[in-house]
Amino acid sequence: MLRIAVQSKGRLFEETMALLQEADIKIPSSKRILLVQASNFPVEVLFLRDDDIPQSVANGIADLGIVGENEFVERNEDAEIVKRLGFSKCRLSLAIPKDVDYPGLSWFEGRKIATSYPGILERFMEKHGIHTDIHVITGSVEIAPGISLADAIFDIVSSGSTLVSNRLKEVEVVMKSEALLIGNKNLSEEKKAVLEELLFRIDAVKAAEDKKYVLMNIPTEKLGEIIEVLPGMKSPTVMPLAQEGWSSVHTVLDQKCFWEIIGKLKALGAEGILVLPIEKMIL
Repeated sequence: MLRIAVQSKGRLFEETMALLQEADIKIPSSKRILLVQASNFPVEVLFLRDDDIPQSVANGIADLGIVGENEFVERNEDAEIVKRLGFSKCRLSLAIPKDVDYPGLSWFEGRKIATSYPGILERFMEKHGIHTDIHVITGSVEIAPGISLADAIFDIVSSGSTLVSNRLKEVEVVMKSEALLIGNKNLSEEKKAVLEELLFRIDAVKAAEDKKYVLMNIPTEKLGEIIEVLPGMKSPTVMPLAQEGWSSVHTVLDQKCFWEIIGKLKALGAEGILVLPIEKMIL
């Protein structure tokens, strides 16, 4: 049985549970139970505070953990990154009052900075030879300059709307963060085997993200030109139609280039274009 530590609430919790669901790992929903076992896979989920997850994995209380990179780097525990998951993306940034002129990092010399991530901030400032007064806050860091508790803040930024509402501006991005799957360094062979199956399922789900399965009818004489346009994973599937001179082409397209490619296909004579979502993709 593999034990995975997961954040007990928030956006990372929601996206983690969605990933497990997509991987067909069925976790009973209950807000009062801290440890729940999957009904169809040798995994149990331990719900913890995000800042407790790295230590729990390093100490072997949990075998794996899904945690923000910001928390993993801040806690600096002896666990390993198993996989970058690509969701819950944000950044850790320095921000100052909106109306203050910012000449560069030297501005922070001798300033008081409020943060919930003192370890990352201290290492960053030491690297650049800047001396600051770090004031640790757990909670609403962004209000610190407004109540004269600090000159600046160092905090998580996603959309930046919280900074704007507190009359702050982002001036330095210190690190980018995303959800990580971290692991204990001393897993048994049995648990490693379960982990491999878990990673196989996660990879299949992640590979299908932002992908579309496209079917179309094309004039056979245009087949060569159409294949040149398609950026699919491998050579597309081509099948002759009952109507002479026409073929059916099946391929996979990435969402970000989808409309551009579809426009080119239509210009080359593609008809009856059918677009389907992809749930899983085994590479």
